[in-house]
Amino acid sequence: MSEIQVASRYAKSLLDLAEEQNSLEMIKSDIDSFLAILRSTPELKAVLKNPIINPDKKFAIIKAVFGTSVHEIVLTFFKIVISKGRSEILFETAKEFVNGYNRIKGIIKAKIISAAPLTEENKAEILRVVKEATNNEVVLESLVDEDLIGGFVLKVGDKQFDTSISSSLNKLRKEFLQKVVS
Repeated sequence: MSEIQVASRYAKSLLDLAEEQNSLEMIKSDIDSFLAILRSTPELKAVLKNPIINPDKKFAIIKAVFGTSVHEIVLTFFKIVISKGRSEILFETAKEFVNGYNRIKGIIKAKIISAAPLTEENKAEILRVVKEATNNEVVLESLVDEDLIGGFVLKVGDKQFDTSISSSLNKLRKEFLQKVVS
């Protein structure tokens, strides 16, 4: 079974338990904190992935870092996953938990990449259009890529809308090449 499948199953178990215990929001907040700390501390991520480090030692480290700041369910969940020798998937499991939470709450992620920084008005308009088109709450991530020259690329779920000048130039170049070869 792939790492993502296993992480997905663990995440679903935690989601189900969180809903059953009426602590979904609190656990989601703890998982967000866990992800933020792992992203900013590659050493901790490396410890969790290291097969040589004893599971008891791994849990002691996790407990020292998160012990009093996370819900008891989260700490127990970490202990179970680590004791089963699956600490290397905790990061993926946390990401899958957030994805599951977003599905439950009707939240979708959108990413907009533009050639120049967008104004708050531009972002608000994009949020409005995506929310209207999908009937979901939208979390928008905005990035700048000067290589686009102009325009933007909007990714919503598995769909992509590319209005960038660089993409248009590439299409034009391909058309010219096809006509020259013909």
